[in-house]
Amino acid sequence: MEPVFGLLIGFGGIIGFILLIMIPRSFRVLKEYERGIIFRLGKFSAVKGPGLIILIPILDKMVKIGMRTIALDVPPQDIITKDNVSVKVNAVVYFRVVDPNKAIIQVEDYMYATSLISQTTLRTVTGQGDLDDLLAHRELVNSKLKELIDRETEPWGIKVMNVELKNVDLPQEMIRAMSRQAEAERDKRAKIINSEGEFMSAQKLTEAAEILGNHENALQLRYLQVMTEIAAEKTSTMIIPLPMEIMRYFTAMTENLNKANKSETK
Repeated sequence: MEPVFGLLIGFGGIIGFILLIMIPRSFRVLKEYERGIIFRLGKFSAVKGPGLIILIPILDKMVKIGMRTIALDVPPQDIITKDNVSVKVNAVVYFRVVDPNKAIIQVEDYMYATSLISQTTLRTVTGQGDLDDLLAHRELVNSKLKELIDRETEPWGIKVMNVELKNVDLPQEMIRAMSRQAEAERDKRAKIINSEGEFMSAQKLTEAAEILGNHENALQLRYLQVMTEIAAEKTSTMIIPLPMEIMRYFTAMTENLNKANKSETK
């Protein structure tokens, strides 16, 4: 009887030791940004969390997954644009898990799968446009990348928040060609602005000449103003103003002489 009793005590001690180990492992605590996918005997049971989670020993297994936004750096991709320019483009993808069940069951590694989808989509989208479109319309490229990547990852329970192109690395010869083009464009704008300024100046001078020619008093005032400006300067030049009547007398004499010469010639 005593051997049997001792055997029972030993067996009970083993069971108690096993329970002492397994019971604490049945209690899990998940943070606010974490969720636990529970599998019972290999079948999906529930999504739990955050807070205290109680698992049935041996029967339940939990896979923990984060729900925070993840910044995925897409490595540089070698692409050829529509106008046959070879460039390197990289980007960053911001996404988060919105359905933990699909993210664990529908795809083996959602991080790796999202990275591959982002790389292939980046090559496809950037290769469909010209280099000028890629440089000048990044917002449109980002929007199209976000739409396509989100469409591919939606069955995995992934929501793409944003996609941003980081760098577009150009060949050195292309950089030099673009620099020459920009310099030529600046020279062209400078010449156009200079020509417009000269044209406007000529217009104003023509209008001023018409006004002075039609109004003798205005011409006289302008004449006096010029003399005042010259006299204000500290120079040794002596200015003797002549009345406008004398200038008109000499002008009339010149015209009469020209008319006499023409009549004699005839």
